[in-house]
Amino acid sequence: MLRISLLRISLPCSSSRILNFSQSHLHSKFRPQAMAYTTSSHNNNNKLLFRQLFEKESSTYTYLLADVSHPDKPALLIDPVDRTVERDLTLVKEFGLKLIYAMNTHVHADHVTGTGLIKTKVPGVKSVISKASSSKADVLIEAGDKIHIGDLFLEVRPTPGHTLGCITYVTGDGPDQPQPRMAFTGDALLIRGCGRTDFQGGSSLQLYKSVHSQIFTLPKDTLIYPAHDYKGFTVSTVGEEMLYNPRLTKDEEGFKNIMENLNLSYPKMIDIAVPANMVCGLQDLSAKPVEATSN
Repeated sequence: MLRISLLRISLPCSSSRILNFSQSHLHSKFRPQAMAYTTSSHNNNNKLLFRQLFEKESSTYTYLLADVSHPDKPALLIDPVDRTVERDLTLVKEFGLKLIYAMNTHVHADHVTGTGLIKTKVPGVKSVISKASSSKADVLIEAGDKIHIGDLFLEVRPTPGHTLGCITYVTGDGPDQPQPRMAFTGDALLIRGCGRTDFQGGSSLQLYKSVHSQIFTLPKDTLIYPAHDYKGFTVSTVGEEMLYNPRLTKDEEGFKNIMENLNLSYPKMIDIAVPANMVCGLQDLSAKPVEATSN
């Protein structure tokens, strides 16, 4: 069983409980067409290896993060896609990383997650998703939890609204953590947009409050890395989105009106993706989830 030790930090969340999952523990405007991934560096921290990868069928970004200063080079993947698992694992192998976690920001409706498939190929990898999503994973996380890879960590912030279980992963605050900070926002906040709110328990007012309370309260230079982009953008910042996001710069009623009149078509993958993603991307996954408990 995964052993979880608890610490405390202060976050603008409903819970300040932090999980230590530690084991032995820039702005590019257009997506490159000839590369499978793009690279961003953080010049204030040499610990972090970071790659942004793209899956073209669903326009999904997958993110690889690793602490390369740690002897084990522990790593995690955020929002892997089943179609590109081999690419992702090849990259992990090339860099000599030890993959610890395969994580999702929410139960996706437009692609099947690669977390279950990764678990079949890399022994010991733990799948991670929010407890609020009501889906299966090895580790079910909540507001205020803290996920470690080596000496680096991600904070968990609840950002429901697109779905009930949406979360945003934010790199840690401190002199020994990458600067500027990075927020992996899933579908809650996209570059100059946001996820739809008309299915999977979505709520436009809840999404509005989530983004303004959990993301727009971060430092304005915090880098925004969404789960999708359809216009060729790769990264934004909190400050940019507070100024230029055409939906989330409106007041609550204005935002609600926009979201209620999008007239979007029914997601073509939803009937396949959601049932699969509720069980970690594998319909026959039977692993019992590990829930966080306080001592």
